[in-house]
Formats: sequence, C-alpha cells, structure tokens
Amino acid sequence: QVQLVESGGGLVQAGGSLRLSCAASGGTFSTYAMGWFRQNPGKEREFVAAINWDGGTTDYADSVKGRYTISRDDAKNTVYLQMNSLKPEDTAVYYCAARKFFVVRTASRYDSWGQGTQVTVSS
Repeated sequence: QVQLVESGGGLVQAGGSLRLSCAASGGTFSTYAMGWFRQNPGKEREFVAAINWDGGTTDYADSVKGRYTISRDDAKNTVYLQMNSLKPEDTAVYYCAARKFFVVRTASRYDSWGQGTQVTVSS
C-alpha cells in the first residue's frame, strides 16, 4: 500500500486561499486515483474531491465546486488541493486517500489514508 503525508494546512481568513499537498511513497503513484476528504469532530468523513489515475477525470463535492481544484504531479508523486474563496464552513481536518485507478466518493473504498492536516477558516 502507498503511504501518504499531507501538508499545507493552517489558519486563513474567509475569502483566502490555501494549497494542500499530499506526498505518496511506497507504491506506483501513477496507478492510483487520489481523493481528498474532510472531517469535523463527531461528523462523518466527507468527500471533497478526487482525481483518477491519469488525471483525466476529476470529481468535486457540490459544496466546493468552482472554488477547489485537485491536480496531480506524477513526477513528484504528489496530489494537490488548491482551495480558494475559503469559507468558515470549510474548516475541518483534511485527509488524502488513495485507491487503484478510478475515482469514487465513498471513503470506505479507499485503501490508504494520510494522517490529516487541519484547515481553519476564520470569519
């Protein structure tokens, strides 16, 4: 299984931007679909965005569509989540996840997870 490490979280004011990174190791990164999820205490992990193995397909939750962009750089074994026009309701721990080839929105269908990075958006 691939190992994942997120970075780039932090505190930002509403309307601001952050870019999250997720570095992968221990697997053939180019064969993995990558997803971003987020979670707040006491709530279920929520799908945010995903990109398939060749970058040809992306999927976004309605709540972030038009504000977030997922991308991947296979040369760096890294997936990114560019987050613009951030809102206080975007506050959460953000996790990246990996599964073979194709994007899905169901967290349980991802095989590998990072440790998460906190994003806090102040109003």
